[in-house]
Amino acid sequence: MTLLELATKARDVKYTVASLPSDKKDDAILSVADALEANASDIIAANAIDMKNGEAKGLSAGLLDRLKLDEARIKGMADGLREVVKLDDPIGQVVEEFKRPNGLDIKKRLVPIGVVGVIYEARPNVTADVFGLCFKTGNSVILKGGSDAMESNKAIVKVIKKALEKGGFPVDAISLIEDTSRETAKEMMRLNGYIDVLIPRGSAGLIKSVVENASVPVIETGSGNCHIYVDHVADIDMAVNIIVNAKTQRIGVCNAAESLVIHEDIASELLPVLNKELRAHNVQIFADEKARKLMEGSEAATEEDFATEYLDYIISVKTVSSVEEAIEHINKYNTGHSEAIITKDDANAEKFLNGIDAACVYVNASTRFTDGFEFGFGAEIGISTQKLHARGPMGLRALTSYKYTIYGDGQIRK
Repeated sequence: MTLLELATKARDVKYTVASLPSDKKDDAILSVADALEANASDIIAANAIDMKNGEAKGLSAGLLDRLKLDEARIKGMADGLREVVKLDDPIGQVVEEFKRPNGLDIKKRLVPIGVVGVIYEARPNVTADVFGLCFKTGNSVILKGGSDAMESNKAIVKVIKKALEKGGFPVDAISLIEDTSRETAKEMMRLNGYIDVLIPRGSAGLIKSVVENASVPVIETGSGNCHIYVDHVADIDMAVNIIVNAKTQRIGVCNAAESLVIHEDIASELLPVLNKELRAHNVQIFADEKARKLMEGSEAATEEDFATEYLDYIISVKTVSSVEEAIEHINKYNTGHSEAIITKDDANAEKFLNGIDAACVYVNASTRFTDGFEFGFGAEIGISTQKLHARGPMGLRALTSYKYTIYGDGQIRK
């Protein structure tokens, strides 16, 4: 099947998906969740092929972690779908209503976007997450995963389609483009009239390519060069726990911390302790001159280090003399994703919250919570770092548009 034929099917079926009542959509999603768990062995076998190929290609530890599927992660995918079912269906909700002096009753209602295109890399769990969110909101979806996860994605989509078919639901509500060439990717980016919105998920390079080449409207999901700033007054144990968690709990995700910014007044107390903990997790440290003196074994940081999303056991360290300097440094290098401050100073916390330009800003908590599931959205289709249409973790509401419905009793314009 050509890309155009596939896109035509997705476009034609979007009206069927959009008209499904909430209970039917939920039934379909639950059947897919059950099917994923029932067919876990087949999905894991397909994933093993991708993992073997990835190791042979020399993929980094972070990328291999994103790629890997096991029973626990497949159960997590299924549970994510079940959480989506528990959420209220936004479609048809009236979010604004007003009456004009001439008697016209105007209502603003949420409606599906239509056909959602998603381009992503080696994260096969995205396949199930995206299906659940799109189907719940009455959208059909076209997926283009990376070649590194192709066998896994094919297996997951096969399970989803079989579950939909068994339940009498439209199987073309989800489609996977199996051609991984750049030419096909560019063709997808220009399918105006077929795809209503395009969402890229992956590396900075992938996102940049989509933004620059697409004529279809794009929701940009940025990379995560996330910072943690430790203020001049902070709980040392809390700081160490948060930094180690944000850096090492899962390295290959966009909400992992990549850079530590520390006030010079607390550096001598915190950095030696933190250095020991990071070393225990095999984290490589690139630090500025002041921090290097307090972190044995660290290497000199360059300008490039402060701008890098490592997705690995690496962190950069920068010392500052004030919260204002921390804000300036972070806004220079961040990607608008997630930033955190650890402090006992409420005034500085407010300065940080107001001064940082990012989708999610934390006080005394790990950046790892920037996630649709953790926010109670059930799952997410991505984390938007742009400011229009959607920002931050994108759940159901981000996959809707709206229409105005106007009720009259014979009014004509004079």
